[in-house]
Order: sequence, then C-alpha cells, then structure tokens
Amino acid sequence: MKITVVGATGTAGSRITAEALRRGHHVTAASRSGAPLPGATAVRADATDGERMRELFAGTDVIVGATRPAPGQEHVVGETTTALLDAALAADRRVLVVGGAGPLRTPADPERLVVDDPAYVAAEWRTIAAASVDQLEVCRTHQADWTYLSPPAVLEPGERTGHYRRGGTTLLVGTDGVSRISAEDFAVAVLDELENPSGAKHFTVAS
Repeated sequence: MKITVVGATGTAGSRITAEALRRGHHVTAASRSGAPLPGATAVRADATDGERMRELFAGTDVIVGATRPAPGQEHVVGETTTALLDAALAADRRVLVVGGAGPLRTPADPERLVVDDPAYVAAEWRTIAAASVDQLEVCRTHQADWTYLSPPAVLEPGERTGHYRRGGTTLLVGTDGVSRISAEDFAVAVLDELENPSGAKHFTVAS
C-alpha cells in the first residue's frame, strides 16, 4: 500500500512509519519540519493546509493522522482534525486518526469518561485529554471514511513485541491496574487495522 502518515516525526507517527516500512509499504512521511525518515519519502506539510493535504492524499491509498499539538496549543486539535478529514473526503481516501484515551469509558463505570477520572488522567494532562474528546466528536460529525484509534492511558517508546490486546470503547488495563502500550506495539496495531480494516469506528488497544 501507499500510506501517507501526517505527523510522521512524532512519537506515534515515527513508529507507524517504521512499522509500515518494515511490512514493505511505501510511506509518505508528512510533517511540519519535513525531517527525513530512513526509507520514507519525507515531505514538509502542515495538516491544516487543505490544498497541500489533498495533493498528498491523491497519490496514496490510506492516510494516518498522527498529529499532536504542542503544549498550550491543544485548542487547535479540532481545527487540524477537520482539515485532515476534509482533505481525506475530497481525495476519497480512508483515514485512521490516532487520537487520545480521553473519550474512552472507564473500566469501573461505563458512564464515566477517562478524561474525567484522575486515576488515569493527571491534572496536567486533562487539557489534551479533553481535546481528544472534542476530536472524536469532530470525526463523528464528518462524512469522511474515518477510524479513531484511542491509545491507552500511557503511550511511550519501548519494545516491539508484536503483541497487544484490542478492545472497544472502554479503556483496557493490565492486571497491575495500569493502562499502557509501547509506541512500537501501538504501531503494530495501526498497521494491522490498515491492512485488515475491522469496520470499527472507534477502538482501543493495550499491552
């Protein structure tokens, strides 16, 4: 497949790019910096530049939106996601949005969102978690062919084991009560979904 990863130099985006290349796909790695990534076609592009996005998406099979705002810029998440979905719709391409854990349900209370549970979202992370709730709502009201993947509460660089658990819209936790996955295994889950679409609109994964 030809895959365009938007936000390709970030923690998730860089691992998704690497995993796609590992599987033999052609990757266009789009980022604001245009920094090179070994094996990928690196391009400089802003996710909010609709014309530029449409140009990139016209030559691809599927899109991964893995952008993440800088601290203090969480308010742009909705705008960025809308621009990404608009461009995907115009190009008639499927897009997988790497979102946040905020809109997932808590394991103990299905009526409570993770964003509202300090056991999973510390105060300093609540703004970005709330932005992910809004981001999912943007997707739900858009006509593009989208899938929203919520990571667990902790997503950080680590080991690629190739194994993960897949869930629905409720946060997955381990036997130790912690919800986590390595960015490398998260990328495995992303590529599995791209290669074999499940049809789910919103799902999560964890180690």
